[in-house]
Amino acid sequence: MTVLEQPGSYRPTPPPAWQPRTDAAPLLPDAEPYRVLGTAAADGLDPELLRRLYGRLVRGRRYNTQATALTRQGRLAVYPSSTGQEACEVAAALVLQEQDWLFPSYRDTLAVVARGLDPVAALTLLRGDWHTGYDPRERRVAPLSTPLATQLPHAVGLAHAARLAGDEVVALAMVGDGGTSEGDFHEALNFAAVWRAPVVFFVQNNGFAISVPLAKQTAAPSLAHKAVGYGMPGRLVDGNDAAAVHEVLGEAVERARADGGPTLVEAVTYRVEAHTNADDATRYRSDAEVEAWRAHDPIALLEAELTRRGLIDDEGIRAERDAAERMAADLRDRMNEDAALDPMDLFANVYAQQTAQLREQAAQLRAELAAEQQPEAAESAVEEPAREASAGEASGQAVGRAAGRPAQGPRGSQASHGSRGSQGSQSSQGSYGSQSSQGERR
Repeated sequence: MTVLEQPGSYRPTPPPAWQPRTDAAPLLPDAEPYRVLGTAAADGLDPELLRRLYGRLVRGRRYNTQATALTRQGRLAVYPSSTGQEACEVAAALVLQEQDWLFPSYRDTLAVVARGLDPVAALTLLRGDWHTGYDPRERRVAPLSTPLATQLPHAVGLAHAARLAGDEVVALAMVGDGGTSEGDFHEALNFAAVWRAPVVFFVQNNGFAISVPLAKQTAAPSLAHKAVGYGMPGRLVDGNDAAAVHEVLGEAVERARADGGPTLVEAVTYRVEAHTNADDATRYRSDAEVEAWRAHDPIALLEAELTRRGLIDDEGIRAERDAAERMAADLRDRMNEDAALDPMDLFANVYAQQTAQLREQAAQLRAELAAEQQPEAAESAVEEPAREASAGEASGQAVGRAAGRPAQGPRGSQASHGSRGSQGSQSSQGSYGSQSSQGERR
């Protein structure tokens, strides 16, 4: 007799029938990237929208070539070009409303400019002149993110906070195919799906994570299929079809705004230029492959549709190109001006209240600068900030004791927000979209 056969023993009952928590079918992307241009659906497109997209694409291409030239001239330290991906960049900016937020990666300066930011400000980080180069709150554009995918959790946090506050704010977070291999990608999508945060994750699959092809990153049928595992819909779109990208992203944004939760959109496109000016793309791809994608150029596709429908002629095409040249000339002239930089700005707008270490470092730099100008003023430049640092530290300890908190040494000091990410930081009023109380410009 076994234990379970003894009288009065515990007998487990059969488990209830298992059911999936979510029906996977509606979440699955299409088998092929969604297209509009060159199909019957193109006849129903808004002519004004097509003209607007075309003008932005032409200026975007010229912006890319001019920024690349500035890099070769030494005016930019680096420039990750989005040539060939202009349809994705422009559409991402145009589908957002004024109150929405854009979270770009380092390759998305064109999307930032299309959102309305000054082109020079958008390139300031890549020039090495400032922490970010612009106030994120001015156009609701988060800082360009160089670390892969770290902007995605920030986007989720801001969108979730906006939803809790009852604000109709949508966050659109851009990332490359390489970023989908990062842990931040997983964390962001998981949190967004569980919280039903109003976020659109926009993956530009341009074929390579620097030199690593997509096939060596994932075995999934597509990156859009990854959405199903998180419980959100995945959409697959032709990233060189500006009209299709605008439509798919627009639907995802409005779904998020209507409390429908997040969406993962994968745009299949191609990085025509090298990863950056420091990359030799011929080491990992052939010229024939690049030329095949040039035949699927987003500007040529849209221009062909406009011409077919009689919505643009040679004069209209020339007018758009002339406007792009004027934009490039203005950018070139302004970038060729030497910026007036203050080395002390290294310490500005980082913490609401500087840490003891930063005060000490600032005092040291101030003394070095003073020594270069007036050697006899160097000693006083060191002594005065040092006294201020000691006084500030003592004052902070006194306030901590008065509030019943243990005094902290220099290494225990933190920013008043307890946050180091500009998107995730909270102001003293607790606003989800604000930066430090000093107007942080990260």
